[in-house]
Amino acid sequence: MAQYNNTDNPAFENIIELKNISQSYDGGQNWIIEDLSLNIEDKPGQGQFACILGMSGSGKSTLLRYIAGLQEPTKGEVLIKGKPVSDDNRVSMVFQQYSSLPWMTVLDNVGLALRFKGISKKDRDLKAMEILELVGLAGHEKKFAQYPTLSGGQLQRVAIARSLLANPDILLMDEPFGALDIRTRIQMQDLLSEIWEKFHSTILFVTHDISEAVYLGDDIYILKAQPSKIVEKIEIDLPLKRNRETKRDPRYTQIVHHVEDTMIKVSGM
Repeated sequence: MAQYNNTDNPAFENIIELKNISQSYDGGQNWIIEDLSLNIEDKPGQGQFACILGMSGSGKSTLLRYIAGLQEPTKGEVLIKGKPVSDDNRVSMVFQQYSSLPWMTVLDNVGLALRFKGISKKDRDLKAMEILELVGLAGHEKKFAQYPTLSGGQLQRVAIARSLLANPDILLMDEPFGALDIRTRIQMQDLLSEIWEKFHSTILFVTHDISEAVYLGDDIYILKAQPSKIVEKIEIDLPLKRNRETKRDPRYTQIVHHVEDTMIKVSGM
């Protein structure tokens, strides 16, 4: 582990960049985030699975909102593939709360981004069905995307499918499995790992669960409390292809304990 210094790796291009980001809600009297920089590299043929950990209120979700174009920082710059966030490169986001439109079918929810792009219903339904099969929702496409017609896990699969169809290169996920029971959560972790392997996406994943971050992540970034800043980057030296046996590997347990110790140190406990 080494203190994060935001140094670019010349071997890779940056797919997401946060440059000297600061956030204040009272005209600069207090700073929630201050002078934060983050580079997420595009690794060809692999992608990047970056997890963000930090205490509650450290600004984890706010960073995703910047990248998704849902919020602008008070200071600093947000770039997607070298360009400022705009309608042309906007990235969708999977939230902890179910975000599907309940008056629309599963199929129409997943194809929503393509509808806004002017793609015909026939073509977008065809593409949406391909993604629904991938996430295990074939047979549910005509159901309304609402609870209890669909379970919590199924509704999150709808959200993931919609994000994949909108932009398979980048997935933003804000504690997407936090409200799920343990069995469903494990299933969704495995599904997400399979999606990453298939699409080589860049995934930016916020979670409070250290073991989840170690299981899924390629790199873990740790935020200190307000004013928030990334202070540590931990590279996860586990095989890229993981399954449940990974969690029984002594090295996995060592990394979980190491991240936990780092979190305690950063929080000042």
